[in-house]
Amino acid sequence: MAKGVNKVFLLGNVGKDPEIRATQGGMTVASFTLATADRQKDAQGNWADKTEWHNLVAFSRTAEIVRDYVKKGTQLFIEGKIQTRSWDDKESGQKRYKTEILVNELSLLGGGAGRSAEGGGGYSRSSSSSGAAPAAPDYADQGITDDDIPF
Repeated sequence: MAKGVNKVFLLGNVGKDPEIRATQGGMTVASFTLATADRQKDAQGNWADKTEWHNLVAFSRTAEIVRDYVKKGTQLFIEGKIQTRSWDDKESGQKRYKTEILVNELSLLGGGAGRSAEGGGGYSRSSSSSGAAPAAPDYADQGITDDDIPF
């Protein structure tokens, strides 16, 4: 059987603040929604915007970046893959499905030039990426701001 391709690119805005949790093994997981918009003509020939909502999941370093820098309204460019999970509903016994985008890479847009982050699959994909900004304003007396951070 031939190999398939499962790759998704999305450009949109975060719908609500991400939910952050940790697995029993200590891996950080971020779940959030992303809205993408498309413009189509309706039956009368008028342009109408159509919004599509996507469920996204990020792991490890990428989830930490989501935790630290992403909030409702943040514009993101996402590269990932589609995954559909299924389970049996405990109350009704029916089979339930949820389709999600597993985030491999993300770029933060609209909040400063050149801010991007890479990662996914439970590991960091970029060896040149340094850690996040210091939590405490250690360099406040030197005038360094978030805009000086290269990601």
